[in-house]
Amino acid sequence: MPPERNQAQANPLGTAPIGRLLPKFAIPAIISFLVTSLYNIVDQIFIGQGVGYLGNAATTVSFPFTTISTALALLMGIGTAANFNLNLGAQNQDKAREAAGSGLSCLALLSLSLGAVALLFRRPLLLLFGATPDVLPYALTYTSITAFGLPMVTFTTGGSNLIRADGAPAYSMLCTLSGAVLNTILDYIFIFPLNMGVAGGALATVLGQALSLLMTLGYFLRTRLRMVHLTPSDLRPRRRVLQSICSLGMAAFFNQLAMLLVQIVLNNTLTHYGALSSYGRDIPLACAGVVSKVGMLVLGCVIGIAQGCQPIFSFNYGARKYGRVKEAYRKAVIAGTIICTVAFICFQTFPRQIVSIFGTGTEEYFAFAERFFRVYMFMTFSNAFQPISANFFTSIGKARRGILISLTRQVIFLVPLLLIFPLFWGIEGALYASPISDAAAVAVALSITLLEMKRMPQDGELPQTAPAGGPDI
Repeated sequence: MPPERNQAQANPLGTAPIGRLLPKFAIPAIISFLVTSLYNIVDQIFIGQGVGYLGNAATTVSFPFTTISTALALLMGIGTAANFNLNLGAQNQDKAREAAGSGLSCLALLSLSLGAVALLFRRPLLLLFGATPDVLPYALTYTSITAFGLPMVTFTTGGSNLIRADGAPAYSMLCTLSGAVLNTILDYIFIFPLNMGVAGGALATVLGQALSLLMTLGYFLRTRLRMVHLTPSDLRPRRRVLQSICSLGMAAFFNQLAMLLVQIVLNNTLTHYGALSSYGRDIPLACAGVVSKVGMLVLGCVIGIAQGCQPIFSFNYGARKYGRVKEAYRKAVIAGTIICTVAFICFQTFPRQIVSIFGTGTEEYFAFAERFFRVYMFMTFSNAFQPISANFFTSIGKARRGILISLTRQVIFLVPLLLIFPLFWGIEGALYASPISDAAAVAVALSITLLEMKRMPQDGELPQTAPAGGPDI
């Protein structure tokens, strides 16, 4: 066996039992994603209790900014981490270092650009995202402050993927966890004792994001990465490297953009058809915010598992240990399905209790929220397959298949159904579009992934085709 393969064998990613590696990387990743989601959720809870459902609606129409931030962060973060680990597994140390440096510098530029766009164009964007006249003043106040935190959370989210890929999943988790704890404490202080309303919730979010950013920057400045030594010259963006990074990060990027498209279409559909119903336009919009935020907690667990598997998938595929890749995928899907099944039971059994956490409202508000939970989230138990499968293909360098799987539910199935079903069944049609889209997306993801597993070579053999955008292995 060549000496570089012996070196690959020595790395714990290629030797430690999958049953131990998966929780080691997945649990911190899950906590990190949950914490990122909690920034907006905690704001919504405190604002809902302190301001009411119009405040909830304001955070709902502001949430697409967070989705765009996550999309850019994952584009660079996942793409950089996947390239980093694939090259490490193939013993291409120089390429791994170039991927890390180029990814970090481009991530910083994109983060600053997003904050500027959100600040300068917040009013037309909020109207596009579905803000009604009653909700717009609250949303403008909230976004005018949180726009300053968008560069911070974007860089932290993207950088945490590389920190995890560098073998420090616990520190990656602490970067986001510390900011979330501070955000929660300040949310209470600013909204209730200081009576600052939505502005207080926004300010608490930005201060929490600032703490997370400082911890993320501290890791890179202190360690220069553990597995390779990152130098200032490595931070120069290289076109070839960035093309490779974007190729492998594109699936996660498109998945977030698809979620953004769904949020915009759903918000506008609910306000339009809600105005034609007994609920009015503000109640469905506020309910959509609550349901989507709770759904993001479940999705955060699944994405955390998927991201925790990324170093395992990438390194072992680069080292041609395909049996370990298959085992990691199988155990990830089982773990994700258990979490999603528990969430499904809660959504069907306790919808009113869950909604009441996010503030007060009329009986009509709670009645629609219960209906929303039970119908729109009916296929929650199956929601592990698509994110884990999409990330699996990204991690092994097959970006096109990952992109296809990422786009199935939101773009190919859900958006058309959100536009068509309400024409026949009004606001009820918008609710039923979701479970039908989920079922179709699961069928596609499983079909493509099972075919890939059958085609995967035996351990030690070269792959049939080189990974798209990946290293030369």
